[in-house]
Amino acid sequence: MAESFQNAARWLRRPVVVAVLVLLGLSLVYAGQPYILIDDNLDTELAIPYALVQDGVALDYRPTAEVERLMNGLPRNALRPGVQPLVGLMAVLEPLPAYLLHELLVRLLGLLGLYRLLRRYGLPDPEHRALCAGLALAWAVLPAYTVYGASLLGQPWVALALLNLRRGPGRWPDWLTLVLFPVWSSLVLAGAFVVAGAGAALAWDAWRRGRVAWRAVLGLAVLSGSYLVVEFPLVYSVLLGRQLVPHRLEFDYARLARPGVGVGLRSAAQYFLLGQYHSSLFARVVPLAAVGLAWSYAPLARRPRLVWQLAALLGVLAGLALFCGFYPQLIGAVQRYVPALGAFNLSRFHFLTPLLWFGVLVLSLRFVPSGRLRWALVAAQVVVGLGMNTEWTRNALRLLGRLPAQEPTYAAYVAPELFAHIRHDLARRTGQAPADYRVACLGLPPAVATLNGFYTLDAYVNNYPLAYKHQFRPIIAEELAKSPELQSYFDAWGNRCYLFSAELGKNFRVGGKPVRTIQEFRFNAAAFRALGGRYVLSAARLARPESSGLQLVREYVAPSAFWHVWVYEVGARRTRP
Repeated sequence: MAESFQNAARWLRRPVVVAVLVLLGLSLVYAGQPYILIDDNLDTELAIPYALVQDGVALDYRPTAEVERLMNGLPRNALRPGVQPLVGLMAVLEPLPAYLLHELLVRLLGLLGLYRLLRRYGLPDPEHRALCAGLALAWAVLPAYTVYGASLLGQPWVALALLNLRRGPGRWPDWLTLVLFPVWSSLVLAGAFVVAGAGAALAWDAWRRGRVAWRAVLGLAVLSGSYLVVEFPLVYSVLLGRQLVPHRLEFDYARLARPGVGVGLRSAAQYFLLGQYHSSLFARVVPLAAVGLAWSYAPLARRPRLVWQLAALLGVLAGLALFCGFYPQLIGAVQRYVPALGAFNLSRFHFLTPLLWFGVLVLSLRFVPSGRLRWALVAAQVVVGLGMNTEWTRNALRLLGRLPAQEPTYAAYVAPELFAHIRHDLARRTGQAPADYRVACLGLPPAVATLNGFYTLDAYVNNYPLAYKHQFRPIIAEELAKSPELQSYFDAWGNRCYLFSAELGKNFRVGGKPVRTIQEFRFNAAAFRALGGRYVLSAARLARPESSGLQLVREYVAPSAFWHVWVYEVGARRTRP
């Protein structure tokens, strides 16, 4: 028994185990009623797997399969694969615990992946175990949209597998990694760029060494093939079978992008020094400081090699930053000749930059003396990652009772009690279940209604039929005409297929306090009715709803809800509560 306790104690003292325990401890900040990142996350990405599961089409890839509760029957193959872990977790858990467990698993995966990569190739000496564990923790706490799975934080596993295959025959875990990575990541957000980046690295390696690492090339082919299998329904429906003509074909970067060299340079500087928020927005100050220290401490004989290696990495990062910074203007110009090019966002090479910056940091640490200075850099990177991790910092503020009023917790944002009251009231009035009518939302994201069981005509998705966009536009045409900004926002982009109000602008989170009133809402009730719409769930009061063919049903509030909701019905008589 004593020996077992001693073995357990030795195991717990392993640096990587300590890093895992620290990560688990940091996750306690989500205890209670947590805050979940809202923009491009809770306002869209949780509702989609939830809808797939609720409609029973998560694994139904038939061309005729539709998600009825989104956009009047959104083609199922326009959405994420049903084999992704988040979708599976949604099938057995409620959305919030599914999201939190998924986030923890993604961060654990990232921590272990970078640790193994560093121990094998980055800092392989035995005395560097603790340093590798600290760097892995710094990687795992980076701000990241974990709803995209391993797209960002899981990249070290791909790098490890390909490097193992480059060095030798590899082992079955390397091949398994390349098969499974596409299951837990997004092809359109990161996968295509991981494949392209790895291909470029292998091509450069072949040129430098004068021979091709064929096993690594085969590994890259396995990774690509796995992506094609996992994402085949989307690839086939959009590119091959043409079953779906996506709204993205009308993306118009010439209208969306601000022109000018100065604009491009400022954007490039932000990409270089901060990154992009979908792919980890954090200040690159620690790697840059490490570069300076490495130069200071490197022996003169080794400086030329260090300079060459760092210049290569920083040159790639600067090139990517310039490309991403000028990309909107570049595509805006090229689109005149190749209109369909706007449907593809090639600037997502920025998903590769966080791992490259950690490569800069690790390379520099090799030349920084062991001891406090090294650990100060690692600790500083952990602090920077946590400090810029909006979800973590806002949960810390929540525990201190200082969460900003416009950043509600998940429970206040989704407001299940409030929307259950609305749902039950409508059922009592009409005898109809939510599947029997359609709603649209004004001043609040449709994802809130979706997570509460409503069937919405509007949604925030990055791929839906162009024909539906054209059907939806007449509903909001008069409001768009009042605001050139909103008109460009919808016509030249349109991922947010929402009810718009020129008075609200791009405020899609109108809280209940203070009450907001829209004086004039130009709404095409006939077009709304033609799509099957019956109710408008509005977070703002309409001063004259009858002028738009709407009648107030009732207003709803709840002490725990972020929203104050007015329910309007098309062509209905007003009923008293």
